[in-house]
Amino acid sequence: MNIKGRTVTLRAIDVQDMEFMRKMINDPQMEHLVVGWSFPVSSTQQEKWFASAIVDKRNQRFVIETPEDGKVGIFVLADIDWKNRTADAGIKLADSKVRRKGVGTDATMAIMRYAFDELNLNRLTAEWLEENIASQKMHLKCGYQVEGCIRNCIYKNGSYHNLIVGGILREEYYQMIEENKYWD
Repeated sequence: MNIKGRTVTLRAIDVQDMEFMRKMINDPQMEHLVVGWSFPVSSTQQEKWFASAIVDKRNQRFVIETPEDGKVGIFVLADIDWKNRTADAGIKLADSKVRRKGVGTDATMAIMRYAFDELNLNRLTAEWLEENIASQKMHLKCGYQVEGCIRNCIYKNGSYHNLIVGGILREEYYQMIEENKYWD
């Protein structure tokens, strides 16, 4: 099953996506935009990671595709808590040419619809660096509420950065799509 947005498609990662994902992980510009961190990844390391990732039921990873550009990013539902019906949502867009064109918004709306309608989750959490204004605007546009700031907890480029934490509840998502008619 693929997850459809208005324009994007999210599909399960496959072995053919490993080179695309490795380029994203090893891209220094990407590293400075996102919350997490990583060491440089080799193809051997990634093959081992992929073998465990495809059977992991607590973390679901999707490739984001557009008809015009093909693979443009990844979306992760991480730390899925099946009892409490929560998950962390994370998005990475690989190429700056697709940013600020609604791709992130559409992918986020699609993953929320999937999380709330198909997985029966009740809450999604997202985090972004305080200076990543584009990420914050996208999350707020998609109905996330800023729930707090964790001060100086992310170390990048030789300095500490604040982490903004946001969340959206199932009922807030349904109210938002009723008001903005996103799926109509």
